[in-house]
This record gives sequence, structure tokens and C-alpha cells, in this order.
Amino acid sequence: MSTPPKIRTALTELTGVDHPIVQTGMGWVAGPRLVSASAEAGALAILASATMTIEELERAIIEVKGRTERPFGVNLRADAADASARAELLIRHDVAVASFALAPKRELIDKLKEHGIVVIPSIGAVRHAQKVQEWGADAVMVQGGEGGGHTGAVPTSILLPSVVSAVDIPVIAAGGFHDGRGLAAALAYGAVGVGMGTRFLLTSDSAVPEAIKRRYLEFGLDGTVVTTKADGMPHRLLRTEYVEELESTNRLRTLIPTARRALEFRRISGMSWPQFLTDGLAMKKATGRSWSQMAVAANTPMLLKAGLVDGDTKAGMLASGQVVGLIDDLPSCQELVDRVINDAVTHLERAAATIIR
Repeated sequence: MSTPPKIRTALTELTGVDHPIVQTGMGWVAGPRLVSASAEAGALAILASATMTIEELERAIIEVKGRTERPFGVNLRADAADASARAELLIRHDVAVASFALAPKRELIDKLKEHGIVVIPSIGAVRHAQKVQEWGADAVMVQGGEGGGHTGAVPTSILLPSVVSAVDIPVIAAGGFHDGRGLAAALAYGAVGVGMGTRFLLTSDSAVPEAIKRRYLEFGLDGTVVTTKADGMPHRLLRTEYVEELESTNRLRTLIPTARRALEFRRISGMSWPQFLTDGLAMKKATGRSWSQMAVAANTPMLLKAGLVDGDTKAGMLASGQVVGLIDDLPSCQELVDRVINDAVTHLERAAATIIR
């Protein structure tokens, strides 16, 4: 494939990457191998840190910097008890971008920006975009209901233009993107780029076990379900036998195995009991979850790890965007990014050719 042309937007100017594409920070997926490959391909690659101890995060940042000299980012949990300490790591290692799944506090945004770090929270509502703009965020990622996160059910095609019209900072579109047509459409809506998660998960550079990636490719457009049974909040997952069973099972019956896996996550994450409880209280306050929902939420990382890291095709949950039904191959990150940009340029030029003045 030929070297793609450049599409210059506020995202490429703000972060120093070649292309207006973001490889999003997926827990257990966006590790040093995928992040460095995505960065080398010219995308803004985001390292996921929520499932890492702070020591593991530092090692991961150092490993990425050893693999690539291109700019990259780190996704942080804004409600984590050690969020400030993790931000210090980004400052110390001169990381280019800090992304957040929840709105970070104004003080944390100020602290990162003082050291030249670009701050990009992810949101799912206009009012949240306006809030983080007021607090000083440099850009915002808007994720529609097609995505795999907790950002709400409003589809990208409606949420994106409403946010673009409501804020003055650059807006990145996420939820339902996997190709050049999507990038072209997002730019036409007024976005400065697209974020893709499932599409980067399904690349040859992804460390997700091959059998799991092949399993993803088997699912169609109706192959995902949004459920609250996973962690007490809406979450899009593949319709595996486990998830179908989870949907029909009484929560009381799953309480003991749920608690067991939650405690296992506390152990492997290196959290002390005070930190584990502090994090839980902070998350409960931020999300309004009940204590039973909090127990399930703490259990979720281990269920995701079973599939995405351990390769258990039967026991684990598999997070996914709805776009999985349109993906049928496993290109390298370089092949994927080149393809997306080349196709986007083709569609943009084709659209421009229809204009008669």
C-alpha cells in the first residue's frame, strides 16, 4: 500500500501525530506492544493504565518509549485514589497526552497542562463536554452508544454534531468507527479525528490471544449486547454464552464468585485494603452505584482478563463496540492506518467533486 497523504486537523497539530486517528485506551488490550505499533503507524496511541499497578504503569511507559519515539498518551482513571501520583509519572516521563474515561478534576487538568501535557477526557453528553471545556481540557472525545464504554445510548451520529455545536475545543468522534468512510464522515460533522478501539484490538499487533481475536470475527452486527449485569453500569459486550447466562441469572446467585474475583483483582493490582476501599468509595460517589453494583464493578476486570489476556474462550467477558460486525480481518496497525487514511481521502475527494459553484 502506498504511503498515505496527510490529513491535517486540530488533533494532529495539538498532539504532533501524523494522522487524525486515536487508538483508544482499552484495559488489558492497549499495552506497550499495541501502543508502540499504533504510534509508529502515525496514530495517537493511548496506553491503558486502569488495570496496572503504578509500578507496572511506569514500566509500561518506559517500554513504549523504548519502542518508539513518536508521541503517545496514557489513559487515567480520574476517580482513582492515586490519580495524582499517576499524573506525576506522565510528567516525569514526558508523556504527550493524558486521556480520561471520566472528567478529571480541574486541579489535575491544571497540573498536567502546566507541564505541557495535552488533556483529552472522554464524554457521552453535551453538558459533560461543556464542563471539561470550562475546566481547561484541550480537546474532548465524544463516544456514542455504538462504542463499548459507559458513555450512554445516544448514537454518535446525533451526539457528535450536538457536541461540536456546543463547545469551542476540538472534538474527536468515537463509537462505530473502523474505516476511511467513517473518518470522512466524522470530519464532515466537524470532528477533528476518530477514536477506534475494537478495530485496533483486531489487529495483528494486538496482544489479545489469536483464538479470541478469531472469535470476535465470528460476530455480526447483532453480536453485541448492552448490559448492566457486567459491572452495574451499561456496558457493551459480545453475546457469548457466558454473557447470555449473566443476563438471565439472579444477581444473588453470582454474589460469592463475584466477591472472590473482586478480591483477586485487588491482589494482582497491588492495592492495599485502604486504597481498595478508598477507590471503591470514590467510584461509588462518582457513579451513584449501589454497594451491590460496586461489588460487580470490582469483579469486572478479572472477567475481562480471562478472555483478553488468558485466552479463555468460554469463561471471560469480551468487551466490544457494535462495529465488530463490520470487521473481517486482522491487519497490522500500519496497514490499518494507511488504509483508513487512503480511503478517507478518496471519499472526501469524491464528495468534494460533487460541488458545483
